[in-house]
Amino acid sequence: MMTYSRIISTGSYLPPQRLSNVELVQRLSETGVETSHDWIVERTGIEARHFAQTHETCSELALNAARNALNQAQIDAQSIDLIIVATSTPDMVFPSTAAILQGKLGITNHCAAFDVQAVCSGFVYALSVADALIRTGSARRALVVGSEVFSRLIDFTDRTTCVLFGDGAGAVILEASDTPGIHATQMHANGQHSGILCVPGSISGGALLGNPYLHMDGQAVFKLAVSVLADVAQQTLVKAGFGPNPQPSELIDFLIPHQANIRIMQSTSKKLGLRAEQTIITVDQHGNTSAASIPLALDHAVRAGRIKKGHRIMLEGVGGGFTWGAAYLTF
Repeated sequence: MMTYSRIISTGSYLPPQRLSNVELVQRLSETGVETSHDWIVERTGIEARHFAQTHETCSELALNAARNALNQAQIDAQSIDLIIVATSTPDMVFPSTAAILQGKLGITNHCAAFDVQAVCSGFVYALSVADALIRTGSARRALVVGSEVFSRLIDFTDRTTCVLFGDGAGAVILEASDTPGIHATQMHANGQHSGILCVPGSISGGALLGNPYLHMDGQAVFKLAVSVLADVAQQTLVKAGFGPNPQPSELIDFLIPHQANIRIMQSTSKKLGLRAEQTIITVDQHGNTSAASIPLALDHAVRAGRIKKGHRIMLEGVGGGFTWGAAYLTF
């Protein structure tokens, strides 16, 4: 009998500090950056985002999301035998945020804990790894978290990026099952485009080398994202066994894309033949939370009663690297 993995619970967490566009615009005007609520909404769909306070680390956000997922599942943290955190904003260079999270959860069973770094595709990558380890019997119950504090990478004098990002965390618990939950995943990368979305700074000899702020070529990112997201969804459906020409509109109940830009999401949904209401959108209230955006959106849709057991869901992300990927599952 084959072993599969299924999502048995979800959780999320947003820092209490919420910043609307109006509030952000006021803050930026004090530093000489001119923008407006209408300009931000027209180009991105974002109306608000959450920023972590200085004491709120990536692992703290992950801890709150993980606890919410554990509470929803009504299971003991000690039953978790794999922890993967997707993040580009870890607490430290090392150890991993996953190991720090393991300690904060009080898990003492010595289970594997590690981070995955694929920027905004990170959660899909982490979910793919956890699914593979459960299918091979290396784990039975996995905690997979996307957690980010991107506000600490933002140059607030760069209007093109400072309005886009927010902080938050989302988590799922995967469990071994006799029936399919995650049907297929697909991961890709093209390092030839590594320069279009990056934080080029590094630490050497106790000093910062290079630029510590996020750099993005918005037009290039937009063009690549639109070109790959519909294709990777199709590839994942083929991998799931639906033949060479699957019809997404017949196989997908909900699309949960990385919450980067409303125009990218709408374009992908249209290419897949989905109705507008089939796309879960939280970018308007969360901004771009990178690896946290997909599990955040999933949890919000579950808790709002939109996504229920039996729904067929396509998750997909695209981010720096240049990376992209998708996961097709039955909830």
